[in-house]
Amino acid sequence: MNKRILLFFSVSLFVLISCRTTKNTHTIQTAITKKDTTKVVTIAEVKTIDSVAIVKEILSKVVHNKINFNTFYAKVKVDYESPSDEKKFTAYIYMQKDSVIYLRLVGNFLGITKEGVVAKITRDSVIVVNKIEKVVQKRTLAYLQDVTQIPFDFYTIQDVLIGNPVFLDTNIISFKNNEEKFSILMFGTLFKNLLSLDKNNFTLLHSKLDDIDIFKNRTCNLAYSNYENISGNNFSTERKISVSEKSK
Repeated sequence: MNKRILLFFSVSLFVLISCRTTKNTHTIQTAITKKDTTKVVTIAEVKTIDSVAIVKEILSKVVHNKINFNTFYAKVKVDYESPSDEKKFTAYIYMQKDSVIYLRLVGNFLGITKEGVVAKITRDSVIVVNKIEKVVQKRTLAYLQDVTQIPFDFYTIQDVLIGNPVFLDTNIISFKNNEEKFSILMFGTLFKNLLSLDKNNFTLLHSKLDDIDIFKNRTCNLAYSNYENISGNNFSTERKISVSEKSK
């Protein structure tokens, strides 16, 4: 498997997202472009101890609101777009917390609607069955991390699929209080993460991840909308994810 395909699969893991109980379908829109056209957002620096305390309190509520589950199942409509291609799939996701993730991808392959890809993800491995090309591929998560240069692990994938924020960090750089949302910029080891949160219930509205390493030039935007309260949890039933890498 070449690097390009592995990168595509890694991105696909973050495309097949829905937070909805069984027998419901929601649309997820995804756009992958070569250039990041998102405008730079500048927000006021945290200057006082009181402001720092406020930000810490907000983040503690974000962590408190993380969705806890034992098992999770979703049927998801996926709209995939790239500069050269557009496809529609139905994804079936099953997760057993901290144990295993199963993904099934059904779509139009060679003019026939059928199951094309099946994947099993555990805490240390990924198995992908390409039923169209009749190929089975087995990789360790460590291998995929090395190829993609993204430090995702099983728990990160699990959080993305269920709708929890990822790559949070305590290194807060700036904070802004708008009329309808909070904006918090944090710097981690590998990523800058600009979070936008709903002021009323601290649900995640948007997360913009940028590489700290300017030579990698990667940006990932995750937008969350159409929240519904399900079993006491706020679930985003529609997501839009875009991944881009600036030309060097």
